[in-house]
Amino acid sequence: MPALTEAEIARLVAHFYAAIRRDPALGPIFEAAIGGEWDAHLEKLRRFWSAVMLRSGAYQGDPFTAHLHLPGLTQAHFDTWLALFERSCRDLFPDETAEAFLDRARRIARSLRMGIFERLPATAA
Repeated sequence: MPALTEAEIARLVAHFYAAIRRDPALGPIFEAAIGGEWDAHLEKLRRFWSAVMLRSGAYQGDPFTAHLHLPGLTQAHFDTWLALFERSCRDLFPDETAEAFLDRARRIARSLRMGIFERLPATAA
């Protein structure tokens, strides 16, 4: 993968979340969860993708818990999220860089889906 910069990650986050905000299915979910605090959320996401792609250690958080409690979240939302993310990556980056982002995004989405939708029921002790 060609060298990736923090500025390119910031550009992807801005581009992608502009698409999220316009999306009729995802926009309202994000708006309800973020409560208008988009600047802070985008900064958190820049740190997240910096940690994922550059191994910067910039992100200290728990994406699973944040997504676990989103009302109305369905598996179809993950498909939409991934489609928008792929479009954004392909709009902004050469294929090799886009594929590196997409590989990680697909793994993250798969992990979140499994944890949220495929959890085993709690057993009585």
